[in-house]
Amino acid sequence: MKIQKPAGEARPKIYALLRSSFPGSDYEAALVQKLHENDRFIHEWACIIGGKVIAYIAFTNAYHGRDVCGLHLAPMAVAPEFQGRGVGLELLRFALRQEAINSQTLFVLGEPAYYGRFGFEPCSTPICPFDKNNEHFLSMRNTATNSFVVGYEPEFTTVAPSTGTPKSKKRGKR
Repeated sequence: MKIQKPAGEARPKIYALLRSSFPGSDYEAALVQKLHENDRFIHEWACIIGGKVIAYIAFTNAYHGRDVCGLHLAPMAVAPEFQGRGVGLELLRFALRQEAINSQTLFVLGEPAYYGRFGFEPCSTPICPFDKNNEHFLSMRNTATNSFVVGYEPEFTTVAPSTGTPKSKKRGKR
């Protein structure tokens, strides 16, 4: 398995992976496609075996008003046939070691038990606009003490979710 920054020709494979990993939802694939099309700042890596993208992770800017206050981990996906084999664990551990990520405040909307293994903790501030009561909103290296609603890239709200607003999935793949 090779983890690398995906080249442009891998993008259709990433979108296909996101569709297969989130059955019934085109939101994640449409989101990443729009982020790419709009040249948004994005840290992303893919796990590739034999030319097939089997896992993907992305980080986009998090905002306090107009100021960048960290990064959002979203989405993260593993091909269904590779789930439960540690691929997602390895990919997330790899991403968290990268220089562009390892000193940033990180936010994720996901399963607390899953992301807690990596050091993510419940987050009371900032407030996530997609998670009433911040029940699944977690952070790492978060020093914010004042309350505010954390901002996302516009694509997170302008891409029309097929199943409602962004929400956590089983095993916290968002």
